[in-house]
Amino acid sequence: MIDAGKPAAAAGTLKLGDLTVNRMGFGAMRVAGPDIWGEPKDRAAMRRLLARAFELGHNFIDTADSYGPDVSEILIAEALHPYPADLVIGTKGGLTRPSRHRWDENGRPEHLRRAVDGSLKRLRLERIDLYQFHAPDPKVPYAESLGALVELQRAGKIRHLGISNVSLRELEHARRIAAIVSVQNEYNIENRESDSVLAACQQAGIAFIPWYPLGAGRALRSAKVKKIASRLRATPAQVALAWLLARSPVMLPIPGTGSIAHLEENAAAATLRLAPEDLAELAAA
Repeated sequence: MIDAGKPAAAAGTLKLGDLTVNRMGFGAMRVAGPDIWGEPKDRAAMRRLLARAFELGHNFIDTADSYGPDVSEILIAEALHPYPADLVIGTKGGLTRPSRHRWDENGRPEHLRRAVDGSLKRLRLERIDLYQFHAPDPKVPYAESLGALVELQRAGKIRHLGISNVSLRELEHARRIAAIVSVQNEYNIENRESDSVLAACQQAGIAFIPWYPLGAGRALRSAKVKKIASRLRATPAQVALAWLLARSPVMLPIPGTGSIAHLEENAAAATLRLAPEDLAELAAA
């Protein structure tokens, strides 16, 4: 029986390696300041939001060292450490922020080693449950970047490895180097370019974590989404998230927000069930 106080748990669970998490996660990107840069205006409010996310049943929290940079990881530790036994934190490394509007790839092994150590310190962990290589670096062979992370995994600093922003070919390459338990690509009703990657993940039992699950708001403006939301007395965001959950059993959405009202709205999407005719209509959206 699902706890009514934890609506996010209504989505069911999936496996991240040997870890079990609820299939509606929380993305902690927006607890940092505007443009995901610097401190938030109200640190205490963001700590309350992170605590509320866990209370609602989001027992998988996704972050990255580039969010702030560093700010999101620090706030997670401030809000939730010592961590509940069933909380899984996934973080990412491989993007740097030389300025507010830049996200530069850095897959050099020496950078990734420093990045992992930095995340461990900020999150107050001895081992990171899920560490995701944030993006391939065109200047560094993919095998070198992933090889460095495999070494860190063998050293006990990483429990499970994931990858992000990858093509199907890059996923196949990564799986020859490491045991990959998750893939994080952009995916939503309006952007299904990673359908082939999602299909490969489903076949292999790899969690697929869609970033921008609401398409930065584009999915909420879809006429079909709004029509179904009105019929179901739900919000467009809830319909867009429910569609993702219905799309594949390996889907692990991580809607993020800096608002507790939006957080609670998104969590409730896990309780929404779309009828076959709704899914058929959205399939052509």
